[in-house]
Amino acid sequence: MKIVTWNINGVRARIGNLTHWLTESAPDIVCLQEIKTVDEQFPRAEIEALGYNVETNGQKSFNGVAILSKLPFDEVNRGLPGDDADDHARFIEGVFSTDQGALRVVSLYLPNGNPIDDERKFPYKLAWMARLERWAQERLRLEEALVLAGDYNVIPEPADARFPENWLGDALFQPQTRQAFRRLKNLGFTEAVRTVTDSAGVYTFWDYQAGAWQKNNGIRIDHLLLSPEAANRFSSASVEKHVRAWEKPSDHVPVAIELSLQPA
Repeated sequence: MKIVTWNINGVRARIGNLTHWLTESAPDIVCLQEIKTVDEQFPRAEIEALGYNVETNGQKSFNGVAILSKLPFDEVNRGLPGDDADDHARFIEGVFSTDQGALRVVSLYLPNGNPIDDERKFPYKLAWMARLERWAQERLRLEEALVLAGDYNVIPEPADARFPENWLGDALFQPQTRQAFRRLKNLGFTEAVRTVTDSAGVYTFWDYQAGAWQKNNGIRIDHLLLSPEAANRFSSASVEKHVRAWEKPSDHVPVAIELSLQPA
């Protein structure tokens, strides 16, 4: 089973790229971030025509997440628990039946957190990560295959940036941010891409500015974390970098994993 995360950076603006990629890559489950549209305006017809079920947690003009799946949804949960005042559309969970039992897949879009001296933005990022950690701790008790997939807005290590020194003042690379990511992983998650390679130069995001793509000035901020039950079925991970060279691309590219699971 192929599961992919992709920050699409505006699904209606890139629906042509998305449908082309779905046909080319043939994923079973896709986690999208930054769909930047309300649920009613999500271009579901074009995606459903390719055989996908669609569930969204949208928001006007920014944020928004979705899950596209060839498997039927058994359950859908929207919004990260823990803060009733948080109205950002950053979290959606889908539950599916497989030959190995339940599979839970989350599409998440963590707050950016910049600028770090803003009295609200960086604290909101850290608080959101703490909520995610508490939620994940509860979900792990179910002992099910769980995949946390998305744009984490976290550069975990210096090797995950072409020029790490350029990110020292950025929320994505702050010690508190990286520590929060490590705490999440240390609950028992496996970080998929780093399971297959420890090489530098593996990136998932290239800014639109200053020729970042052409110069390969990238960072790795899109991650898939696997519960022990999912990690036991893990077979491969890859970054579909070529998509960044398409016309009118997102600044992120798809990151894919393969799990040895079959629909029930």
